[in-house]
Amino acid sequence: MLLFNKILKLVVLRILMCLVLLFSFNCKNHNELFEETYLWNSMTVTATAYNSLAYQTDSNPHITAFGDSLKPGLKYIAVSRDLLRKGLKHNIPVKIEGLEGIYFIKDKMHARWKNRIDIYMGIDVKAAKNWGRRRVCIDYGILKND
Repeated sequence: MLLFNKILKLVVLRILMCLVLLFSFNCKNHNELFEETYLWNSMTVTATAYNSLAYQTDSNPHITAFGDSLKPGLKYIAVSRDLLRKGLKHNIPVKIEGLEGIYFIKDKMHARWKNRIDIYMGIDVKAAKNWGRRRVCIDYGILKND
């Protein structure tokens, strides 16, 4: 009976390990699964960069117009208000030509700007200046369920 219990425990342990491996190493990575939940649209915009510094924003540079907190290293953007009306709303994922990864809309720009995004670059003023102002193609995701 003792031998049977040991064998049973080993079999159950192996089955559990196989299940963990099966679910850990599926064919699609997390980013692919994330991207498949959206319909992706493209447009060309003017892209600038900004930092969370009081002289560039206001007296509370770490809080966005939507109330989100900014922290260096986060991939966030602000969009002009005309883009908000075109469907680029709060928390929409955006891929930016020339940059890796997916950014999220967490801020909105002053009403004077049109067809523009502002890329959050933490407190790295040099990186923001190096980016400058560019015309780029962006892809933005709209949830398939919406």
